[in-house]
Amino acid sequence: MPIKPRPINGRLTNPVGLGCMSLSWAYGNRPSDEDGIHLLQRAIDIGYDHFDTARLYGLGHNETQVGTALQGRRDKVFLASKMGLFASGEKRGADCHPDTIRSELEVSLKLLQTDHIDLYYMHRRDFAVPIEDSVGAMADLVKEGKIGAIGLSEMSAETLRKAAAVHPIAAMQTEYSPWTRQAEIAVLEACRDLGTTFVAFSPVGRGVLAGGVTDPAALEEKDIRRTMPRFMDDNWPRNFALIEQFNAIAAREGVTPAQLSLAWVLSRGDHIVTIPGTGKIAHLEENIARWDWEIPVAVAAEVDALINQQTVAGHRYAGAILPTIDTEDFV
Repeated sequence: MPIKPRPINGRLTNPVGLGCMSLSWAYGNRPSDEDGIHLLQRAIDIGYDHFDTARLYGLGHNETQVGTALQGRRDKVFLASKMGLFASGEKRGADCHPDTIRSELEVSLKLLQTDHIDLYYMHRRDFAVPIEDSVGAMADLVKEGKIGAIGLSEMSAETLRKAAAVHPIAAMQTEYSPWTRQAEIAVLEACRDLGTTFVAFSPVGRGVLAGGVTDPAALEEKDIRRTMPRFMDDNWPRNFALIEQFNAIAAREGVTPAQLSLAWVLSRGDHIVTIPGTGKIAHLEENIARWDWEIPVAVAAEVDALINQQTVAGHRYAGAILPTIDTEDFV
């Protein structure tokens, strides 16, 4: 039977939502604006009801595209966006000061062509501002009806608990797939304890668990995966050997690698939803095509044993980025 809808801030959503980032940034050349908007509209047509965007993605380009695609259909989608990360030339960092949160929201509302955002995240922890101050500012926005709920992204269980003491936190968004397991250290359990939905981004392992990468050297020049240790020459052969075995499991079970990975993530808890991203309609359709398939317990255990923190070579991020991440990490 299909996996049932799961709640975010009390609203039932399909467990596979859409991460919109790749329509604007990160994985090489982005689709044309026309193609991006068409993909977003097609997503709604086939049952996607949770879109995830952010100010950082294309520095407003992504929110603009989403806002255009949602005209006349805003009520069909649970809309999430993020603030707190900025990039201006060579200057990059986090700013979650209360005044910045409010001003950034006003820009996002304008770009998204809406009067409210259902779920508004702090994209990363601003270590210069107490988390309680940032959450307090967001709580004011909830009271004003400009946002429906507060989310955190890539933050620790300790930070989540501090934030939740100020205001309920509806969602925690963190990378999670068979080959990225940091959330299992403490965040998944903390989310369950607090009634916080865990939103798994990159649930198909930056595309490698979707059959999307066989040779990192062939990735486009601007693709951010070129800078990630797991795609480097000294780690890739070991990782690709795991991927080939993973693909064989998917073929045996009659699903695609992406469908296997998504089903595995969703099997890890009924408080988990996923937001795979894509710039291709074929992948968009593939990601929700097998909702009639629930991963058998034995198959989930097989995947768990094959690809995990001990078997994957290399960290998920390069060293320069690590200090900006608040999530727990393996020693």
